[in-house]
Amino acid sequence: MRISRRRLLQAATAAAGLGLYTWQWEPHWLEVVRLDLPVRRLPSPLIGRTLVQMSDIHVGPRVDDAYILDVFRQVTALAPDILVYTGDLASFRDDGFYEQVERMYAAPPRGRLATLGSCGNHEYGPRWIHPEIADRVVAIAEAGGIRMLRNAVADVDGLQIVGLDDLWGRRFDSATAFATLDRARGMIALSHNPDTVDLEAWRGFDGWILAGHTHGGQVRPPFLPPPIVPVQNRRYTAGVFDLPGGRTLYVNRGVGHLFQLRFNVRPEITVFTLQRA
Repeated sequence: MRISRRRLLQAATAAAGLGLYTWQWEPHWLEVVRLDLPVRRLPSPLIGRTLVQMSDIHVGPRVDDAYILDVFRQVTALAPDILVYTGDLASFRDDGFYEQVERMYAAPPRGRLATLGSCGNHEYGPRWIHPEIADRVVAIAEAGGIRMLRNAVADVDGLQIVGLDDLWGRRFDSATAFATLDRARGMIALSHNPDTVDLEAWRGFDGWILAGHTHGGQVRPPFLPPPIVPVQNRRYTAGVFDLPGGRTLYVNRGVGHLFQLRFNVRPEITVFTLQRA
């Protein structure tokens, strides 16, 4: 069958348009996802309050600073009660990295009651083996008002928020993180890598676990799963997952990207409304 020149031009134009969309448009087309977050034993003063999750911002060489600052403005306008950052605040580069991180996190969005964060693998630099890079990024984030939880618990008006350090950075330590956890009170966990939920590490934890790391795969063909997801359990792409032991996982698609390419997987910030389960 012979294909006409006109049809070839139409196909080429469509392909070019799709390429432009996946490269220039969707990576910056932020979606605000709104969900209820039912928490067992949630303190009464927090019922109806908002918790906003940001993940995988990836300040660094591959994500446009102007885009990130626009996202920051949108989050600030939401006036969250609690704001959590679930890892990969920055991606390391050789030249000017710390200056860029300091500039971008000098005045990041903050929650009215608390602003908390946990580390991802990219905090640990190349091959995730540089704790000195993570220490410095954490110090910059904390100077900007983000309390970074590295296997530690924060109390927010009676709600316990546990921050786990990163799995690939070899700093995930649930025993230390849960040592002071009161099982009789409400709890939420921040754990960058969704694979951590399958570890023998969560005994006695019966709350939500907020994660990121996957970027939703960044590319998802229609009616098919993403072909590339950086987790062992490929079920954990994006969204809500029921887990054993009364736990629930939420995987955020992230704000930034490693490669400027997204298709059918828009970047995301999540606005949760806290409810008593």
